[in-house]
Amino acid sequence: MNDKEKLGWGLIGCGMSATFFRGGIEACEEASLVAVADAIEDRADAFAEESGGAKAYYDYEKMLRDPNVDIVGICTPSGMHADAVVACAQAGKHVLCEKPLDIKPDRIARMIEACKTGGVKLGAILQSRTHPDTMKARKAIENGELGQMVLGDAFLKNFRDQAYYDSAGWRGTWEADGGGALMNQGIHGVDLLIWLMNDDVESVFARADHLLRDIEVEDTCVATLKFKGGAYGTIIGTTTCNPGEPSRTELHGKSGTIIIYGTEIVRWAVTDEEDGRAKDLFERKQIDAAGMVADAAKPAAGHDVLVADMVQAVKEDRDPYVTGEDACKSVELILAIYESARTGKEVTL
Repeated sequence: MNDKEKLGWGLIGCGMSATFFRGGIEACEEASLVAVADAIEDRADAFAEESGGAKAYYDYEKMLRDPNVDIVGICTPSGMHADAVVACAQAGKHVLCEKPLDIKPDRIARMIEACKTGGVKLGAILQSRTHPDTMKARKAIENGELGQMVLGDAFLKNFRDQAYYDSAGWRGTWEADGGGALMNQGIHGVDLLIWLMNDDVESVFARADHLLRDIEVEDTCVATLKFKGGAYGTIIGTTTCNPGEPSRTELHGKSGTIIIYGTEIVRWAVTDEEDGRAKDLFERKQIDAAGMVADAAKPAAGHDVLVADMVQAVKEDRDPYVTGEDACKSVELILAIYESARTGKEVTL
């Protein structure tokens, strides 16, 4: 247990997600950003200067020898997560890793085992689980308020132009990005769906391809799911919907429905009659779709929650809110979807 008033954070990678991490660290009274590392020296220097004098490193192995660093945020491309996490664990540093945890099951297993062996915490950034409405919906389903679950659907219709993929050599590649519309943009919605359903997926059948963009990975995907508890589900994930739509999660049980746009509940209807029609608990909310899509591009408040939780997990010697094992499930499902799309067959998880 670490009793320091403030825990020191280091960041590996100084790209966009690092700015979200920095915001979360700055918002936490018990955290301080003390070091950053990036192989591009100018980027490391600029980010360190913008971070109030954090020390800049150009080799994260050197940063991991810094005794002021207690916890490390992993902000590298997805396919590089495992190497950084294992190095942190071997250096005795706790880790909070951006989504996805990694892009290959064997690498994820290696990360989890390294952190267990090193006696350090491993948490994941899956911030859709942190919002009051999504937590409320999860508890309702856990408590059986919707009755036997029948359907769980995720509509993840994003827009990314070709310039987005051309902006960095790793974007849209299998080796570094691990996938496209699902593994990169859609993973939050995939994770949210299976977390809210409070059930594991048994099998999946899918189609996926790059229909518009000049990339290796999919820009459009449709998948049908069968949950172990008997419910069915669908996932639609794209970066080809122009100009993009707010993500939508629809949860249907025998006794009612909850619909979530982004992370806000817009419909909640239930009945306590055996075979009655569910009634809305409040007037259905009107959605400003354009505003919600714009908000999705802003730094996520969930980083604040997950950074603060990680600090407390270290101080209290408990698991973080989203553990490495939790974060595996969405990656495993997405990889099964890719296998089904590639083989044309139903895939059992």
